[in-house]
Amino acid sequence: MISKRAQSVSPSETLAISAKAKELTRQGKSVVSLSAGEPDFKTPQHICDAAIKAINDGFHGYTMNTGTPGLRESISNKLQRDNQLDYNPSQIVCTNGAKQALGFSMLAMIDEGDEVIIPTPYWVSYPQMVNVAGGTPVTVRTSFENNYRITPEQLEDTITDNTKAIMLCSPSNPTGTCYSADELKALADVLVNYPQVNIISDEIYEYIVFEDQHVGILNVAPELKDRTVLINGFSKGFAMTGWRLGYLAAPQSFADAAAKIQSQETSAPSSISQKAGEAAYRGNLEAVHTMRDAFKERRNFVVDALSNIEGVKCFKPSGAFYVFPDISHYLGTTSSNGTSVESSTDLCMYLIEEHGLAAVPGDAFGEPNGMRLSYASSMEDLEEAIKRLQKGLQNLS
Repeated sequence: MISKRAQSVSPSETLAISAKAKELTRQGKSVVSLSAGEPDFKTPQHICDAAIKAINDGFHGYTMNTGTPGLRESISNKLQRDNQLDYNPSQIVCTNGAKQALGFSMLAMIDEGDEVIIPTPYWVSYPQMVNVAGGTPVTVRTSFENNYRITPEQLEDTITDNTKAIMLCSPSNPTGTCYSADELKALADVLVNYPQVNIISDEIYEYIVFEDQHVGILNVAPELKDRTVLINGFSKGFAMTGWRLGYLAAPQSFADAAAKIQSQETSAPSSISQKAGEAAYRGNLEAVHTMRDAFKERRNFVVDALSNIEGVKCFKPSGAFYVFPDISHYLGTTSSNGTSVESSTDLCMYLIEEHGLAAVPGDAFGEPNGMRLSYASSMEDLEEAIKRLQKGLQNLS
């Protein structure tokens, strides 16, 4: 009864860890969870007010499949204002979250046997989306020493006649690393020689950049625009995870193709969420910057604390709200209770079961020597999490 396609897909390990944390909490156990990629802030009030007004005004019906004209115009204006990119509203498809924009992009782009290059550590859904579309994910292992960024040499060596696309995510989930303008230009200089290779640029964390301004590949290589799909949304920067609103911006032919798939799969996002998104992009970014500054303070605390734990290595990420420390020192150890830790998955299961700390193993992201900690939590929770992590690691030998 189950299709081969469904059998080829693995469940999200980040959601599995979150579910484990919730189950232990229901059992009355104390759990500090740093597993979820979800801001702990409320959606800014002016956005909520716009949604309430839409409800009260009776804006309850289906909208255009690709999104309301008002929302797509506000996205077009935002892309010009914040990213210096020109997209006609007709080139924008609004989706039920950025994850759907990515999934439909895979379905619109990938044929059986096509290869998609995915640098590791990667967001857990990237390879699975390629599998669902019938393609072949080709992972490229990056290094801790290079802050987990793919190099031009690695990219060049990985491209084959079957390569259809490369997936880029900056700022990155799960590492928080950001590509600089020079690094993106070096990758673009390789890609310009391979016109069959498309670029999927996931920029969902663009508003959470701490030292410099966000830079996307089209800012340094506008000549790649005719084969780039830009993915973005409202969940991270505006703390709108539950509103389920994202979008893609792409060449017109590709936007039309993705829109056809959406028309048969889900149709447009919620009408109320679209009014909220329109208000988000038409309003000022004061609340966004306040959240970003809070994330920066938390990042500094977590990185400094991790650096003081023996055997843990952690670089200071430039964006998002994750750290991805190297914990390879503790692989191959045993706890004082006899628990064997042979992998990052073993380590994370040990930490949650014996010390009440939920983190996501690097195995889920294609990097066995790491684990992801989200600092989208209160300082109180972060302080307690570090104590539990330190105690847990001290009990391994």
